[in-house]
Amino acid sequence: QVQLVESGGGLVQAGGSLRLSCAASGRTFSSYAMGWFRQAPGKEREFVAGINWSGTTGYSDSVKGRFTISRDNAKNTAYLQMNSLKPEDTAVYYCAFPSNSGRLYYSTNSREYDYWGQGTQVTVSS
Repeated sequence: QVQLVESGGGLVQAGGSLRLSCAASGRTFSSYAMGWFRQAPGKEREFVAGINWSGTTGYSDSVKGRFTISRDNAKNTAYLQMNSLKPEDTAVYYCAFPSNSGRLYYSTNSREYDYWGQGTQVTVSS
């Protein structure tokens, strides 16, 4: 059974930092890409960052230079370090595994992910 569990969300002032964690089980973690998405109230879920099985990373333009995605295969865990947070970063953040057919490389399309965590709330106050 595949499970993804996010943690590390919370309330932070603008300019602050948070580190999200995504603990995975039920799949050979090192053989899969991982993606982070977020969804703000009234908005669609959007891609934030992705990391390939090899460690290559990619980011949305809105977070590039502020967020860093990483992975620790020994711990079956992915991370999202978020610095210089802005009020517009407020959202529920989700990590996800891509489907088996595209497992090696992250996608910016949420429809190409088949397992999702429960989400963790990030609130940035101004």
